[in-house]
Amino acid sequence: MQSHELLKDVLKRTSAKQIAADMSLSLSLIYKWAEPPGEVAGSGSSNPLDRIEQLLKATGDKRIAHWVCARAGGFFIENPPVKATGAALVPATNEIVRDFAELLSVITAASADQQVSAAEAKTIRARWEELKSVTEGFVQAAEKGAFRDADAAQAGPGGAARIRSAGAR
Repeated sequence: MQSHELLKDVLKRTSAKQIAADMSLSLSLIYKWAEPPGEVAGSGSSNPLDRIEQLLKATGDKRIAHWVCARAGGFFIENPPVKATGAALVPATNEIVRDFAELLSVITAASADQQVSAAEAKTIRARWEELKSVTEGFVQAAEKGAFRDADAAQAGPGGAARIRSAGAR
């Protein structure tokens, strides 16, 4: 989805007039943000979302994305590169389980004294972010079919049919 398309959708649910008032901007500028940029008939203005994207590209500094996500009440997690098709499913699954066990170990160690210090919380946060990233990589790889060929190969001759029938149970 392009930024102007998102803003156009947002303006269907939120008052453009209120946004303009809250941001001390003209109503016409708010509507221009929802138009495609550089269109002959339109006068789409470079919108704040495009500016953030430009700033990210110009600086290469992911802290900008972290800041925006924190302001929205969330966290930025960079998507890891998707593994090539035919990746081994069991090792990928084991990596997630291992990382989750490591996170639980960090939490257990931090809470052993019935409190969690700021430094311990920071360590927990770092492990949690890493686990989310690894898990996202797994999900993306699965969605792109990275484990399909590996499953059939691991199952041996006729394995794909066995896997499909086992999944149907």
